[in-house]
Amino acid sequence: MTSTVPTAVHPAGEETDRRPITMFGPDFPFAYDDYLAHAAGLGQIPATGHGTEVAVVGGGLSGLVTAYELMKMGLKPVVYEADRIGGRLRTETFPGCDPALTAEMGAMRFPPSSTALRHYLDLTGLQTRPFPNPLAPGTPSTVVDLKGESHYARTIDDLPQVYRDVAAAWADCLEEGADFSAMNRAIRERDVPRIRELWAALVERLDNQTFYGFLCDSAAFRSFRHREVFGQVGFGTGGWDTDFPNSILEILRVVYTEADDDHHGIVGGSRQLPLRLWDRAPGKLVHWAQGTSLAALHDGGAPRPAVTRLARAAGERITVTDASGDVRTYRAAVFTAQSWMLLSKIDCADELLPIDHWTAVERTHYMASSKLFVPVDRPFWLDRDERTGRDTMSMTLTDRMTRGTYLLDDGPDRPAAICLSYTWCDDSLKWLPLPAEERMEVMLKSLGEIYPEVDIRKHVIGPPVTVSWEDEPYFMGAFKANLPGHYRYQRRLFTHFMQEALPAGKRGLFLAGDDISWTAGWAEGAVQTALNAVWGVMRHLGGATDPANPGPGDVFDAIAPVELPED
Repeated sequence: MTSTVPTAVHPAGEETDRRPITMFGPDFPFAYDDYLAHAAGLGQIPATGHGTEVAVVGGGLSGLVTAYELMKMGLKPVVYEADRIGGRLRTETFPGCDPALTAEMGAMRFPPSSTALRHYLDLTGLQTRPFPNPLAPGTPSTVVDLKGESHYARTIDDLPQVYRDVAAAWADCLEEGADFSAMNRAIRERDVPRIRELWAALVERLDNQTFYGFLCDSAAFRSFRHREVFGQVGFGTGGWDTDFPNSILEILRVVYTEADDDHHGIVGGSRQLPLRLWDRAPGKLVHWAQGTSLAALHDGGAPRPAVTRLARAAGERITVTDASGDVRTYRAAVFTAQSWMLLSKIDCADELLPIDHWTAVERTHYMASSKLFVPVDRPFWLDRDERTGRDTMSMTLTDRMTRGTYLLDDGPDRPAAICLSYTWCDDSLKWLPLPAEERMEVMLKSLGEIYPEVDIRKHVIGPPVTVSWEDEPYFMGAFKANLPGHYRYQRRLFTHFMQEALPAGKRGLFLAGDDISWTAGWAEGAVQTALNAVWGVMRHLGGATDPANPGPGDVFDAIAPVELPED
């Protein structure tokens, strides 16, 4: 269910026991990590364009990567942020507790295959450590609780035979229905022709198929019981039944690139990454004086406030109105916030996007997601039960309301945190009407039925913190997840950075961010689409890449995503 990883904290850019697979395709097999590492840099803007202002809407990871790289080219990014820098890299503290004790309300675990993301983690000096997923090598123990029956395990071999049968069925299903070994090998070897050959056939065959339908079509999952257990326990991070209605192509992108394996968390919290990019002065930059940072380019060191209106102006320019009433016009703008904002929170002119792109934005499907954390006095779950010899409490997967419970500590004598519940979709919506304290009470009752001898409440040292991303006004959902038949829509959004074929009146605004990417729900996709947008802005303003380091748009025709007929 997971692969072997070292258990020690290590620098984010440090290799483990082997070079990790990268999120290299399959839709767009461009080596973003090599592009970032090249000494020639990402490209250049003509000197006459230095200092040109470019609007960047959204101060999440995608927006900060976009702004940081545009600044290095000599442009002046103007970042707009409605809430706080970080987006869904949201690290919270607990009221009244040591501020070093944190809760990751958004992204909290990152795979080695996020190689472009790891470039920025390394750049900003952040460290990572293994995340305690179910049955991961660094997880002390896992309890799987289904239909009122609990099983304690350190590895999958400790679970009843049915769980091993389900794991084998999933492997067989992937091999028979999706050429898993061949694609995984091609991605690891960065064999672009082979990736494109395999993926083209799969997209045409599977675009209309749900995840659940894919399982049902497999002889390996003929048993309903096996499908039920798989949905509740799943692979890697746990149960995947909330993804059953989604396109199987979304799931294949995850498993081919091992995005659900070997996760690490960021020591001190994920929000540090965008914050450090905001304050960081690059060692090498054009036009600006040494020591210049994004913060230094903004009055008071803070982003502009929320965008309230976007419109077009003459000469392929974009006019941005913000919540203060300020109106500015730019030669280029990058929109990195969730695309539904263009339909609701922002007054947008129809001319901003081609009509088929508006259709794609409207059809974007978001996953709901909720979390609740509580601070505790210490990692009491590591206490050994004298009667059973087991850990007092374990990372827990269950079919009860909590679904997934994660135990997070920073040493035996320090305060710790429990993610009492992490849920998606329908499971998340069940929590939506309840405030944090009521959610906690239901969760403690549910966990009390699994651990009747453990008094979790006596260890709680502060109020809970919670989030339901579907209730967040600047997000309205956790992340994009395509439904069957949505491949064409996603292709339009992802390829929007290629604008030379667009009418002149439709250029200059570039889309980026998680829901534009093929790997939604993973920070890697936010980084990759940011780099696409950087290339698009550079080209739009008359710049170019070094021939020794072609960018994503330079090689687009050779690796463009599969194009299905629009019949």
